[in-house]
Amino acid sequence: MSSLSGVLNVYKEKGYTSSDAVSVVRKVLGHVKAGHTGTLDPQAEGVLPVCIGKATKIADYIDGGKSYRAELILGVTTDTDDMTGKILTESMVNVSGAALENAALSFLGRSMQTPPMYSAIKIGGKKLYELARAGKTADRKPREIELSQIDILEYDPETHMAVMDVDCSKGTYIRSLCADIGRALGCGGCMGGLTRTRSGPFMVKDSITLDALREYTAAGRTGELLHSIEEVLKYKTVCAPAADEKRVLNGGSFCVGPEGVQDGDLVFVKVNGVTVGIFKQEEDWYKPCVMLIGG
Repeated sequence: MSSLSGVLNVYKEKGYTSSDAVSVVRKVLGHVKAGHTGTLDPQAEGVLPVCIGKATKIADYIDGGKSYRAELILGVTTDTDDMTGKILTESMVNVSGAALENAALSFLGRSMQTPPMYSAIKIGGKKLYELARAGKTADRKPREIELSQIDILEYDPETHMAVMDVDCSKGTYIRSLCADIGRALGCGGCMGGLTRTRSGPFMVKDSITLDALREYTAAGRTGELLHSIEEVLKYKTVCAPAADEKRVLNGGSFCVGPEGVQDGDLVFVKVNGVTVGIFKQEEDWYKPCVMLIGG
């Protein structure tokens, strides 16, 4: 079994599903264990962090914040909320740049967003897009999201197209945001192109294409692309006391020493210089959350 472990900052190109991209990574790296940290639509491109080996255990611990550059098309609505779907309505648009900016900024902060039918969310064991393609619908519960920044970079009132940058929480659908902005303006809207420019600590400028991954791997340089678990999470490191090492290696808790962090904070725990897991401080104890040794 491969000993590779860490996180790859992959640039997913258009046409690949996120699962497709992970499958390519697995094949290129010799059928390693791998998984992504958050789905990116097939027609979208950009950052797709892929966890390799034991780093698959930390996917849920990686910062979930995302940044996108999106194209907003006003006056058009579709069944997918983007231009890959069936056009439902086309409307006249009489929207100024100021009105567009005001509408977009009204979505800043926390709000409830209903996921689109054409999404990878599972309900009753079926992905929503599978139900949608079969002509079915499903009740979708709104989910809380947070938009921390929206910048309108360009807007052409003649073509009714805009480009915007969005910083948001994990689970935000930019397609839905585009549709909501269009709805707020009274003319409808949908998403054109989409690029994810950041996912957690990973930036698009530092990402690598799948072709580049193949080249690095062929040259025996895959390790240069992998970000270690410690590098990605940046938690404080605590060394288990000698008397507690056996208990810790078996996934047991141990008492907090003078180096204690804030209650509820996470730390890496080492035994004999090896990081064995992620533990949480709960009052006077470090309790295991994820063991990074073994299977």
